[in-house]
Amino acid sequence: MDTRVRDRDGALSEDEQLGVVLVKSGIITIEQLGEALGRAAERGVNLARVLIEDKLLTEEQFVGTLAEQLGLEFVDLATYPVDASAARLVSEQLARRYLALPIGWWEGRLIVAMADPSNVFAIDDIRAITGAEVRQVVATAEAVGAAINKYHRKDSEAEHISAEASASSGPAEDDRLSNVREVREDAPIVRLVNLLISQAITDRASDIHIEPTGKDVRVRYRIDGVLHETMRSPRNIQNGIISRLKVMADINIAERRVPQDGRITTSIDGRNVDLRVATLPTVHGEKVIMRILDNSTANLRLSELGFLPANMTRYSASYTKPYGTVLVTGPTGSGKTTTLYATLNILNEATKNVITVEDPVEYQLEGINQVQVNTKAGLTFAAALRSILRADPDIILVGEIRDRETATIAIEAALTGHLVLSTLHTNDSATTPNRLIEMGVEPFLVGSALDCIVAQRLARKLCDRCKEAYPVDHEQLVAMGWEGLGQEMPDHLYRAVGCQVCGKTGYSGRFAVHEVLTVTEEVERMIVEHAHAEDIKKAAVADGMLTLRQAGLVGAANGLTSIEEILRVIA
Repeated sequence: MDTRVRDRDGALSEDEQLGVVLVKSGIITIEQLGEALGRAAERGVNLARVLIEDKLLTEEQFVGTLAEQLGLEFVDLATYPVDASAARLVSEQLARRYLALPIGWWEGRLIVAMADPSNVFAIDDIRAITGAEVRQVVATAEAVGAAINKYHRKDSEAEHISAEASASSGPAEDDRLSNVREVREDAPIVRLVNLLISQAITDRASDIHIEPTGKDVRVRYRIDGVLHETMRSPRNIQNGIISRLKVMADINIAERRVPQDGRITTSIDGRNVDLRVATLPTVHGEKVIMRILDNSTANLRLSELGFLPANMTRYSASYTKPYGTVLVTGPTGSGKTTTLYATLNILNEATKNVITVEDPVEYQLEGINQVQVNTKAGLTFAAALRSILRADPDIILVGEIRDRETATIAIEAALTGHLVLSTLHTNDSATTPNRLIEMGVEPFLVGSALDCIVAQRLARKLCDRCKEAYPVDHEQLVAMGWEGLGQEMPDHLYRAVGCQVCGKTGYSGRFAVHEVLTVTEEVERMIVEHAHAEDIKKAAVADGMLTLRQAGLVGAANGLTSIEEILRVIA
């Protein structure tokens, strides 16, 4: 029977019953209900789908209303105190099949969060497996899926496999494993390595650190820029793990005395993953660091990187010029390459010849000629740049300016009609010209070629679920430079609290904080005269530049992050 029309006895259809509840709850108006019912009949779909597609109803509101109709409780799994031991009473496969997860106990009954609480087969199977009576509660499909990912973590499985590998590997096994090129795919070491990588991806980690200690092997993930210890494994499987990773990265497994690097391309849970691998000899053995390369980073838009409107206007005025030098500066891991890639995505047109020289090429960009530095073969940044200039480029990206020769060629390329994008390691934008001069580039060349300098940092975003508002300390904001913004001071700011969504950290995700220095005639004159960085900064601020600290304060005032986080990442 079509639930979108009245039954023969005149009773309300399911859609009309849902509509009545939504109107009574104030979620939609009676006029919106009438129009939505008409569209549902035209499209041949139910009312809920129409309302969600037309953004009149969220999935949480729909599921909450459905729970009310069925006389069940709606649970927000993001904030609910889930019992991890209860969650593991059913297998991950069963939980995913039914989108149902046990989350605790109530009067001897197992509470199960379900996306479809009317699924009697799911209830019967869970009752049979656990031997407990089931009390259904309702949650969104997305929330149940996220909870399954979280509470069916692979940590316990990794520890089990680690113990299995340790039991099957005596002290003599270490050397044997380190020389084996072919390892069975079902071997404990192989399964352990795959689990460590897949769990890192699930946890949104950017790096994996596998570190030998005097007693065991420590595994840490870098999440939102901060390292978190994940597990420890017995020391006697250390060489087995490292050898497996070396084989995957095509690194010499017999060489343990010098640092090496390589790249892994593998498939985890049906998803292709690239990892940049580096080894580092330590007193306790080789440490392995893996950078997880998310290919979606290469397709990010500038508008997604956190540029404030004023900074975006200043920056876009520079990179759209046909020639000149645009430098992005900051410490390692501050997102410099991501900013340049996002810029290249805008500049990449069929009418332009775009060439990059990088060490290494982390992300492959469609339609752009990318050159990989190979120092052993003599292909340095400087050598590659010389060749690029003979390849009729319009836009050149230099991965990093490291020495005088590279700096000089890049500056001269900008002066001869090319747009040059590059990165440099400096603390802020005003110190960048003097760094180039210290490298040996003539001041008049630096002043003429530089067009824009962007200094940036990555700050953690506050978790939207648990961030807490508190009254502003006006004196603190004034001391941090708020008055220079020329904006009204906010009444409140937010601080980190911590919940299950953000792993009790209070933060989830990151955004970039920018300082954009445009090289005006005044700044150019100061560079040529070799002026102090502080004087250059004062001139840029007088011209409207927001300092890193001020841009961070705007982010805090907008509720994106906390004052404590700004103080952590910006000196």
